[in-house]
Amino acid sequence: MRGFYQNRQWGSDDSGSGRRMLPPGIRLLLYANGAVFFLQIMPSIGGALVEYFGLTPTMVAGGAVWQLFTYMFLHGGFMHILFNMFILWMFGRELEQDWGTRPFLKYYLICGIGAGAVTQIALWGSPIPTIGASGAIFGVLLAFGMTYPDRYIYLWFFLPIKAKYMVIIFGLLELMASVSYTADGIGHFTHLGGLVAGFLYLRMRKGRFRFRFPRPFAWVGRMRARRKGRKLRKQFDEHRDLMEAVDRVLDRINEVGYEHLTDEEKRTLEKASERLSAEKENH
Repeated sequence: MRGFYQNRQWGSDDSGSGRRMLPPGIRLLLYANGAVFFLQIMPSIGGALVEYFGLTPTMVAGGAVWQLFTYMFLHGGFMHILFNMFILWMFGRELEQDWGTRPFLKYYLICGIGAGAVTQIALWGSPIPTIGASGAIFGVLLAFGMTYPDRYIYLWFFLPIKAKYMVIIFGLLELMASVSYTADGIGHFTHLGGLVAGFLYLRMRKGRFRFRFPRPFAWVGRMRARRKGRKLRKQFDEHRDLMEAVDRVLDRINEVGYEHLTDEEKRTLEKASERLSAEKENH
């Protein structure tokens, strides 16, 4: 994908180090999340913001569909927003630099809304609000792993791991946590929903976003290819043996006539006739 979106929607001074470190889409998201969090910590309106703009499945089912969008700008505490915004900056800025600001923001919002939709479906009757940008952030992590699969990431700042494996590990952990759902206060369905929404969107946009999805389980495909190859070779050998047998039978007909063929030789001709008829039907 590098270089595919060369027409970046930046200002004329985007060559500065500040612009590279904080592209406009990331900056806009940081400002928006920071401003909302500032309102949240105000005692007079903080609770009302979560109540009316957090994703509460019972309220969404009752018509508060805006919560599928607004929940991703609310956070449960300083460490919550700090961690999410750090991950957004760390993995999102290079994606925005390569894709452009508008495509990146579109992808971010699609992942966030998709994560909210999955949360709504999974927790339909829950009266507990879900807040946080984690669903969209997991979508950004997925895109980074798919775009730069062999880039090394220092997990927890000391464990080097390729980006594609990091995404796979996180995805499996969230899947297992979602299947064995417990009320641990973590939005596992939201995280998983962000991954699913991002993957589906990138797959649909595959012709535009040029990426190669990592295949850490490529051995499965190789085993299938070997099995198919063995099956084709067996079919070819059977066909070759049958044709050789038919040639011998035809030689016998020329020598003694059809009426003097053995039952086995006649069955060989019938088998060859049936196979030819089947091949004509298939074509």
